Amino acid sequence: MTDPVGRNRLDDEQSPYLRQHADNPVNWQPWDETALEAAREADKPIFLSIGYSACHWCHVMADESFSDPDIAETLNEHFVPVKVDREERPDLDRIYQTICQLVTGGGGWPLSVWLTPQGKPFFVGTYFPPEPRRGAPGFRDLVESFAESWQTDRDEIENRAQQWTSAIHDQLEDTPDTPGEAPGSEILDQTVQAALRAADRDDGGFGGGPKFPQPGRIDSLLRGYAITGRREALDVAVESLDAMANGGLRDHLGGGFHRYCVDKDWTVPHFEKMLYDQAGLVPRYLDTYRLTGTEAYADVAVETFEFVRRELSHDDGGFFATLDAQSGGEEGTFYVWTPDEVRSLLPELEADLFCDRYGITPGGNFENKTTVLNVSATVSDLAEEYDLSEDEVEDKLAEARKALFAARSGRERPARDEKIIAGWNGLMISAFAQGAVALEDDSLADDARRALDFIREHLWDADAEHLSRRVMNGEVKGDGYLEDYAFLARGAFDLYQATGDVEPLAFALDLGRAIHREFYDDAAGTLYFTPESGEALVTRPQEATDQSTPSSLGVATSLFLDLEHFAPDAGFGEAADAVLETHANRIRGSPLEHVSLALAAEKAASGVPELTIAADEIPAEWRETLASRYLPGLVVAPRPATDDELDAWLDELELDEAPPIWAAREADGGEPTVYACENFTCSAPTHDIDEALAWFTAGQDA
Repeated sequence: MTDPVGRNRLDDEQSPYLRQHADNPVNWQPWDETALEAAREADKPIFLSIGYSACHWCHVMADESFSDPDIAETLNEHFVPVKVDREERPDLDRIYQTICQLVTGGGGWPLSVWLTPQGKPFFVGTYFPPEPRRGAPGFRDLVESFAESWQTDRDEIENRAQQWTSAIHDQLEDTPDTPGEAPGSEILDQTVQAALRAADRDDGGFGGGPKFPQPGRIDSLLRGYAITGRREALDVAVESLDAMANGGLRDHLGGGFHRYCVDKDWTVPHFEKMLYDQAGLVPRYLDTYRLTGTEAYADVAVETFEFVRRELSHDDGGFFATLDAQSGGEEGTFYVWTPDEVRSLLPELEADLFCDRYGITPGGNFENKTTVLNVSATVSDLAEEYDLSEDEVEDKLAEARKALFAARSGRERPARDEKIIAGWNGLMISAFAQGAVALEDDSLADDARRALDFIREHLWDADAEHLSRRVMNGEVKGDGYLEDYAFLARGAFDLYQATGDVEPLAFALDLGRAIHREFYDDAAGTLYFTPESGEALVTRPQEATDQSTPSSLGVATSLFLDLEHFAPDAGFGEAADAVLETHANRIRGSPLEHVSLALAAEKAASGVPELTIAADEIPAEWRETLASRYLPGLVVAPRPATDDELDAWLDELELDEAPPIWAAREADGGEPTVYACENFTCSAPTHDIDEALAWFTAGQDA
């Protein structure tokens, strides 16, 4: 019988990242029991390589080292080489990234880890060149050295592996023996203060290069401004959003945002496009549109939705994961331009306007004298320079963008990773639902509903109340993690708020109960990232910090505070309180790194404002009012007009009686009626939504 680990098994996988390595001479294995058992039986260390399909340096390391026959021979003979797509196994990535950060002070992808056969790490790094370069060790030397030292210095390796595993456990799994006092409402101001200190007031965003979007920090600033009126908070948020919208992070022809920029002034991006970045940024532009009334922010949101619809949507619903940074083997070539290319496609005046508007020069700002489009001149400046009206400039630029977009479509396109990941879809469903409200566009709610239906059909087992991680080409793989359950439940709940449909609310409650059952540990007072019934690893991680996606611990805690109003006996509120007490010290100590938890703590301390709407259909003027108002943290709770109609909802929600948020709140006089409540106090029922919303402000002023 052929030894299964004696060959490269990645051609059996659906993941584009794994399949990219299926032709390597390295005998790559997926992370599964076959590979792990082989390592234990042969007593060989594991070489673990973690990356993702759009990762530039993953491609480089594959070309340089994993395609080298000599390096492959050493890996195959002395190790069990394992490849992991971090988007499929974020738990493994979280565990081994943590030790990389603890040991080296940094992390990233590709992540390269040497493990004992039991999965304990003893050496870690990211990208290694094949030969020593600029102080970095060569990958060839490393594999040869560890092949020898595994035989000659085994005790030292085992000792280090145990120490590192203990460090991971302390960092990721342990919780304090004694909980603290949950932060109060002042935590929002502390978070805002930290964001203001970290802000780059010259170029927008936070810190120096590379620059990442940081939508959670912007969220805290907008909330802080709305509550305190502190203008600096809004200014920093707007500066960041403007810098991203005008700079190279945004695709000015096709819409959507790239992953990050390599410089501090947002000029040149890393060109991959991730679903979660679109989902994280769109709500911040919608919020700012509502706060400022500036149409440009709504335009950015609309263009991003159109990009997701066009480039990242499955025909049957659901959203794909990523677009690669590369096309034709080079990064960014799909997106960059030269003046000659522009002039070959546009009339002279339009070409001049376009090049001036987006900074396209003969010298360029990227490789090979090409230019990444950045807004470099205002419309008013161009109108004055070219003796045109601003409307004429706008029209000519719009036509130019249309022509260049069409021409760009003929270039070799970046590859698309067509994994449909439950949690990332939840984030995007939430963004579409919020867009439906803010833009009064029912088609966005329709897209959110189709995506949610797709996930429920393909990834949710209603009988077992179990969510899987991803589906691709019909293949379902992996247990869902806390982020999958929490992000998807948040998306479903936001869709309920946007539409008044009971079905997504029922699904959100099903997911919430599953989170409580599978991820909440009452003794530890926390929610773990992996399910209790899932695979046992060297530690059971938590995800408390916000990174490229929000903290799943923070999102789940905030979700529990909202769902408690609909299922008060499900234990959601008690679990949320326990999590905030368990993590109180880390939230206070570094609120900016724990934005999602900090905002959940503020919500718990200040109370969740509720707006119950009893109506068979929400009046158009009410929808217009809700679209125009920035109301952070508000739970909009539509219900049927009569209690008789509500009974059918209660059956679907598996509730014995109407929860307080709906109880005794029928439509008054048969007319649509709204009730405002906060901290166990409610307004009188009214047929005027402005009056109900004013009650919240009056309560704060009192």
